[in-house]
Amino acid sequence: MIYGFQKHLSANYPSQIIIDVTQYCNLACIHCPHSEFVKSKAFTGACLDVNLNKKLVNEIAEDKTGTCQYLRYCASGETLLHPGIDNIISYAGKHSNLKINITTNGILLIEKKANTLLDAGVNVFDISLDAFRNETYQKIRGKDLLKKVKQNILNLIKLIKKGNYNTKIVLSFIEQPLNSNEKKDFKNYWEEAGADFVVIRRLHSAGGAKTGIKKTMEETYKGINRKPCLYPWERLVLTPIGTVGFCPADWKHESQICSFKENSIMEIWQGNFMNNLRKAHLNNEFSKFAFCGQCPDWIHTRWPGEGRAYADMMIELTLDKLMNNK
Repeated sequence: MIYGFQKHLSANYPSQIIIDVTQYCNLACIHCPHSEFVKSKAFTGACLDVNLNKKLVNEIAEDKTGTCQYLRYCASGETLLHPGIDNIISYAGKHSNLKINITTNGILLIEKKANTLLDAGVNVFDISLDAFRNETYQKIRGKDLLKKVKQNILNLIKLIKKGNYNTKIVLSFIEQPLNSNEKKDFKNYWEEAGADFVVIRRLHSAGGAKTGIKKTMEETYKGINRKPCLYPWERLVLTPIGTVGFCPADWKHESQICSFKENSIMEIWQGNFMNNLRKAHLNNEFSKFAFCGQCPDWIHTRWPGEGRAYADMMIELTLDKLMNNK
């Protein structure tokens, strides 16, 4: 296996940029570190400055390499809790000339919000559910809200068809002990309901933050030679506090590189820090990058040619973009 820049991966620019817009959440999922995060020093209640989003979108619009394929708006909480999310997405939809992916738990995705986001230019809704049955949802996600979220999604499917939007819906299911017996039912139901893709995700340790999952992963994959993590060759993350980081699973601010206000995405991507990080992954030598050294989640990243990755799904779903969204 060859590791490094290839296919959609480029030394010029990240092929995807993740915009983490808020630290607030309205759920307490058992596989997510958010419950511990809000009690830590890393939590400040930050929401991304809309001007930093504009700076990012403007930079991308000016980039002539054509490398960046899409923007992923998500959160270390719930994306739709950002008070300015409508304007953030609208600006990106109008000016980035890229595919816009928004990740949400769907609780706030009522008809008015859905219409606003569709009109703003969302190309893919990635909606996290993790359960087929109500009782399972409540155990995993902390609240008895599956019925509400389910109806929001079914309404969204109808709105897309009615408005003739070229927007896709992805349903996400993180497989774990409480829901593994529901995987088939979940997939069948949502495919029949009109979802464009159902993603069955593998459980990971959230960058080592979920210590119990981390220990299980280390025991399960003991003896397997470590490969480089894909992320340093694929993506950067703009955080709610205005920094740029190299890992979307970092809950302790240990992967931050610098402030975005004083730096550009291109400078960061092509700079010494990222080049040294890539060398550390290629050489499996993490003395200067302890965060990566302790993380077991590299095992789940898929390089081109290793199997289906998130980037493959996005390319397939949005081949006909520029999608002429309303």
